[in-house]
Amino acid sequence: MPPSRSQDAMNVTIKHSGKSFPVDVDVSAPATAFKESIYKVTGVPVDRMKVMVKGILKLGTADQQDDADLSKLGLKAGQAITVIGTAGPLPEAPTQQIVFLEDMDSSELAQQAGIPPGLENLGNTCYLNSTLQALRTVPELQTALEGASSSNSAEGRLTVSLKNLYTGMSKTADPVSPFALVTNLRTLAPQFAEQDQRGMYSQQDADEAWTQVISALRATLPSQGGRGTFIDDLMSITLTKTLTSPEAPNEPPAVSTEHVLKLECNITIDTNFLVSGILDGLDEKIEKNSPSLGRTIVYDSKSRLSRLPQYLAVHLVRFYWRRDIQKKAKIMRKVKFPLQLNALEISTEELSKQLQPINTAANNILKTRDDRAKIAKRAKGKAAQAEEVTEEQHRDKEHKEIEELVSAAGITEKGVNATGMYELCAMVTHKGASAESGHYIGWTRKDDGEITASGEEQWYKFDDDKVSTVTADKILSLDGGGEDSVAYILLYRAINF
Repeated sequence: MPPSRSQDAMNVTIKHSGKSFPVDVDVSAPATAFKESIYKVTGVPVDRMKVMVKGILKLGTADQQDDADLSKLGLKAGQAITVIGTAGPLPEAPTQQIVFLEDMDSSELAQQAGIPPGLENLGNTCYLNSTLQALRTVPELQTALEGASSSNSAEGRLTVSLKNLYTGMSKTADPVSPFALVTNLRTLAPQFAEQDQRGMYSQQDADEAWTQVISALRATLPSQGGRGTFIDDLMSITLTKTLTSPEAPNEPPAVSTEHVLKLECNITIDTNFLVSGILDGLDEKIEKNSPSLGRTIVYDSKSRLSRLPQYLAVHLVRFYWRRDIQKKAKIMRKVKFPLQLNALEISTEELSKQLQPINTAANNILKTRDDRAKIAKRAKGKAAQAEEVTEEQHRDKEHKEIEELVSAAGITEKGVNATGMYELCAMVTHKGASAESGHYIGWTRKDDGEITASGEEQWYKFDDDKVSTVTADKILSLDGGGEDSVAYILLYRAINF
């Protein structure tokens, strides 16, 4: 982080070997900082330096004043201070000019602080703002958008406006207006332009906005060597459906496949966990004609995942239509969701068998990563100890282990999650009692490269233009049970090994 000028800074004159050097000193800083400044002009190493001011300050010996309080030395601007010591080679000048915080513009501040900008609410547009913040956590999407060009189609215009919005957000710390994107979304899907009796734009459903944006991207962003389109490469889930009926036990199971871009988590009176809700959405009973019986019978339809994408979107189906009040009502029930999701629980038997050795190794690696993170946390602030193996070397070894297992399993398709393990990276929540009212908020995991145990991650909260940070505990508390913010859309990504 670039320095900020202190109110306690002054300039003194350092005398060494018959020469004088002007040096800035901050009397509120430790003596070690002052000596570093002296070293930069004299070349005298700090461990061999004697600074003659109200006694000798000598860095490097336990019985001397390493942490001397400069404010008590009574230094005055312009004061001459003698330094004794043999000079070595002078330190090289910095390759880039020092920039102070107060001299930075909003773009430079944003890049230094790493705080992402919020989005302005243009009148009940929180449903879209939260969705856009969640999608912005996908770096592959931002890269693909760089190639988006002008188009006459409504989908193309929305894609270009998303590209421009994300580009603008990367250059500022201030809230950004999504005006162009909102306008193009309302042109593409007129339902988002609906107004209430007062002429105000109506609140809309974030899941419907998610679907429209993803659909536009799917239509305009070409494949990068994968399944067909960029979105298919990244998010397409293959479901293998099997139909059987106890009324026709001699009929062979009817097997078919379909491709979807998100999973639905159905919520009933018995739903307590995300996976059980997903399974309820994958299992259903349907009526169709039986070729062996020649009449309509009830079949059990069982779908399971036979392709695991890099990004797995899950929609918690919390809204349903109530005829008595003629509007969508909300299911408040608490549904617990994990920060790490093992997708083998919802995969086909064939895929689970293929991935099981890789999945077991991945889970063991995650446990050891957690252990290393906890050890690093306990050691923080203590005397640094040389590690025999660095974290980077650990990660390289883990990557090779997984890579070898993937090769042994015969998995060649790029872009799939070969371990079956996901981590939650973004979420959209809804606060309120119905889809036509309330408030949507976006939440994204903060990735700063720090070694962090699962459950201790920091997250960003995007409440339109207001951005703040929260802990993973807060994220897990958004599982429902009342009218406060509850999880509505979850975005999981394949864990990197």
